[in-house]
Amino acid sequence: MTIALQIFLAFGSVVVLLGLMTVVQRVARKHSISAELQRKLVHIGTGLYALTLPWLFPDRWPVYMLVGLTLLVMLVLRLPKVSSTGIGSTLHGVDRQSYGDMFLAIAVGLCLFLADDQLYLYVLPIAVLTLADAAAALAGTTYGSRFFKVEDGQKSLEGCVVFFAVTLVLSMLCLMVMTTFDPVNIILLSLMVAGFGTLVEAVSWRGFDNLFLPLGILVFLASHGGREVQDLVALAALFAATLIGFRTISPIIGLTNHAGRVYVTTVFLLLAVTSFHNAMLPISVFLAHAWSRTINPGDSAFPDLDIVAGVVLLSLFWLTLGNATGWNAVSFYGITAMGLSMGFCGIALGVKPLPARILGAIGVILGLCLLRYISLNLNDGVRNWSGPMWSVAFINLSLISMTTLTAPHLFRRFRVTKLIAMSLLTPLASYCISTNFEGLL
Repeated sequence: MTIALQIFLAFGSVVVLLGLMTVVQRVARKHSISAELQRKLVHIGTGLYALTLPWLFPDRWPVYMLVGLTLLVMLVLRLPKVSSTGIGSTLHGVDRQSYGDMFLAIAVGLCLFLADDQLYLYVLPIAVLTLADAAAALAGTTYGSRFFKVEDGQKSLEGCVVFFAVTLVLSMLCLMVMTTFDPVNIILLSLMVAGFGTLVEAVSWRGFDNLFLPLGILVFLASHGGREVQDLVALAALFAATLIGFRTISPIIGLTNHAGRVYVTTVFLLLAVTSFHNAMLPISVFLAHAWSRTINPGDSAFPDLDIVAGVVLLSLFWLTLGNATGWNAVSFYGITAMGLSMGFCGIALGVKPLPARILGAIGVILGLCLLRYISLNLNDGVRNWSGPMWSVAFINLSLISMTTLTAPHLFRRFRVTKLIAMSLLTPLASYCISTNFEGLL
């Protein structure tokens, strides 16, 4: 297929999306279809079309161009006049705030990129997002009678059951057709994907499930698809232990039931896809955040959900960057997590007298350096290719600690966003210099 034809197909795909939304809007007006059902019809149509992309385009770059064009269109559809009365109302006619349309487009691009030539890692996550998510939403709104709270809304147990069942069927079909896994492994993996996916769907908010769900399934399968049966059983036990552990400590550290379930999902995924010693620093971010939220709270209505979203997006950023360049980014990710933990601890210490701030900061820095020392000594040469980078870590910790200890009030609003930006600055610059921008330009 020629380059010109692929570009034409990319632009044509956007036209198809707008055409679908127009048809749904007209049918909805004629038959008084609810805003939620309109969203799901567009969601299903878009997802089914996305499943064809690996075969529709011989190259990957037109798909990434299509994702970029789609994001631009989604931004235009969020304009007040278009979102309320134009075709954008098919996506934004619901009362709650959601970024699901944007996250769906991003998820398609990231899943295709991370899946590489293992197409089941693309097809299964997108199929679950398209079919299981829509089936659960429609079942919940139509037959739901038992509900639980999520952020400022609610979800139904009936919807979760439907999601689990549909995901289980999709997983078994996809893994049987597209992989050479043993039957027992397929059954165990399908059960774990269905269980994990159901929890992700149940705890997601503001459309984040459109991003977290497919990427969570992809990362899980990429890490454990080829594991032995006993390893999968041990992983299931780890998930159960994580769930029980957080149910125990959530009330102690002041987490809501919803936030506790979100923490369980995130921590389990961290432990499932990387070694425990590499997960220690990211997990320390949650502990530091809980401390700062208790001692010196910010203005966010849902701070616990903010930090989970921030850590997940940060993890996906480093994962994608490492895959794009071919240079493992685990060590740089760890330095970023060190900075983020230091930032939250600095905000908590910022309300204390100066001597307590200094002693507390020294203690936190020593503790974070100990965790990094353990991680460095247990990692292999592939992960430590850039060396220990203690100078980068100390520069990052110094800049963040000085800022948060002396001016904690600056982080009252948009706390997570500001701290992530600060924590990324030094390790990202170091990564670009260390790789000589290879794979980035």
